[in-house]
Amino acid sequence: MPSPRDVFLALVNGVADGRWDELPGLYAEQTHVVHPFDPLRQPALRTRDELRKHFTPTDATPRLRRRPANITIHETTDPEVIVAEFEYRGTNTDTGEPFAVPAIFVLRVRNGEIVESRDYFDHLSAAEARGQLKELVAAVEATRRS
Repeated sequence: MPSPRDVFLALVNGVADGRWDELPGLYAEQTHVVHPFDPLRQPALRTRDELRKHFTPTDATPRLRRRPANITIHETTDPEVIVAEFEYRGTNTDTGEPFAVPAIFVLRVRNGEIVESRDYFDHLSAAEARGQLKELVAAVEATRRS
């Protein structure tokens, strides 16, 4: 049975390697994934199908070459829970611009699957890395006005 540490490393390396089809399988069929710092306040992801849609790139998705870096995994008194600090470092292959996106994930892994995750990451840096910062700011402004 993979440990929470193993599952976290499979997740961040799977993202880095673009193994999008494999990522939903790291989660339980019924899960709860939230992005508390999401400026658009998207709802929680609760099923593998929702995660599959979340992880599926589109033709409009910029190509990013990235690797997880500066990983520190904190084990807790609950054997199912870890807190993982890390960042994705990489390059936007369309522009050649380097980027770093810091993150902290709080994961609960049961029977080798993620049943709960609170993913705190820098959405502004991520949007900037994708060349979509202006679009994100406009979307935030639009949601705040409505």
